Amino acid sequence: MKARRYIYTLFCCQQAIEKMLKAVIIETKDIVPPRLHSLVRLTQIAELKLSDEEVEFIDRLTDFYIKTRYPETIAKLKAIANRTLADKSLKETERIYKWLESLIK
Repeated sequence: MKARRYIYTLFCCQQAIEKMLKAVIIETKDIVPPRLHSLVRLTQIAELKLSDEEVEFIDRLTDFYIKTRYPETIAKLKAIANRTLADKSLKETERIYKWLESLIK
């Protein structure tokens, strides 16, 4: 955030939630999570109940993993990855991360 690298901030938010969802799957389902990056699908595998707003949020975050892997989509992401979105997403990521963390403690 401080470096104004908003796409990278959003990518890191996606990674934090993905890794925590996989930890929840390991802890609560006692299985190795699949090798995928769809946060919505991971929440389904973990059998977590999320609000519609949370599902929408994590679905948008998934784009910042998938699409940053392809150079042709980076320009599109740069058009929407601004300080406001990155700041809001970082705060929501922190909230969801703490909730997920509480499920494995």
